[in-house]
Amino acid sequence: MFTIDLMSRVPVYEQIIEQMENFVIKGVLSAGTQVPSVRSLSVQLSINPNTIQKAYTELDRRGIIYSVPGRGCFISDTAMDILCNNKRKQLEDLKNLLKELSLVGVTKDEVISIVTETFEN
Repeated sequence: MFTIDLMSRVPVYEQIIEQMENFVIKGVLSAGTQVPSVRSLSVQLSINPNTIQKAYTELDRRGIIYSVPGRGCFISDTAMDILCNNKRKQLEDLKNLLKELSLVGVTKDEVISIVTETFEN
């Protein structure tokens, strides 16, 4: 399920966070689903357990997962809402990027074509 690119410049714990969030967004992991234990994911990925724990701590801080002592970590009921709101905040970044693109000559039609193509896939 998880894959780690050891040659990437993105730290391993951030790769785990990103993949976990993507699994929630895509519906692979839904609210209440138990996530792999730190130990099992550490063995599966051949990664130091402290790295996995760092990712899980950050996911917990963000409200994506929650921990039940003695039982493990689970996807929170609000994970999808949190992630959707975070993605919507990126619209401002997109707006700024579009302004920059227009300054270098990218046309509205080119942007609309790419947006249409993206939403059709």
